[in-house]
Amino acid sequence: MSHQIAIENRGLSPQHRGMKIVAWLSGVLAGMDPSPKPVDSTLPPVVLVHGIHATAGDMTRLARALRAEGREVFTPTLNPHDGSVSIDFLAKQLDEYIEANVKRRPFDLAGYSMGGVVTRCYLQRHSGLEKVRRYVTLSAPHHGTVMAAFNSGHGGKDMRRGSEFLTQLNAEADVLKDLPFTSFWTPTDLIIVPASSSKMPQAKNVRMWGLGHFTFIIERRGIRKVVEALR
Repeated sequence: MSHQIAIENRGLSPQHRGMKIVAWLSGVLAGMDPSPKPVDSTLPPVVLVHGIHATAGDMTRLARALRAEGREVFTPTLNPHDGSVSIDFLAKQLDEYIEANVKRRPFDLAGYSMGGVVTRCYLQRHSGLEKVRRYVTLSAPHHGTVMAAFNSGHGGKDMRRGSEFLTQLNAEADVLKDLPFTSFWTPTDLIIVPASSSKMPQAKNVRMWGLGHFTFIIERRGIRKVVEALR
């Protein structure tokens, strides 16, 4: 299998190779976890939103953990996911996906990395607050990351420290005060720099030491914390 991945990765950028590896690892580890249960219609569904240079595949292990509790889980892939388009563009795409696919209300929402900022934009600017019961972000650059300086796309610029987009979004963030909001972050994060950028004054901020940026989508104990927050 590792030989097959090496062949498939030829000609891909480092970012896309990393994307495929994380999705593959998430799928492999998910196969070791408890099996999904039949959907419990009394429980709100959950929407999981991936990060930059990623797809829904990165969320496989977290999705399986939620399905093992009888949750209905939706994992959209937003495109393009390379930072070339604005965060607002992806938030509108997420809004359209939810309108088309999530039939029951209310629902829970979780965003990982760039997906944490996309979901916040959806909540604050696209009527998401009217539909969401609980909200969780995982290693999200709420106040930007210095690593975004290496991405010249619109979305990359949106996630830079002190960007106009984040400045305005954070100025409007008090609308989240009445929403049960948990922001998970880890001091070992080398993608969200500084790692404390993931903390929000409107959220319950949960710090956990682990596997860096991937702690909450790959590591079992991190995923367990996320599942608990969404109960």
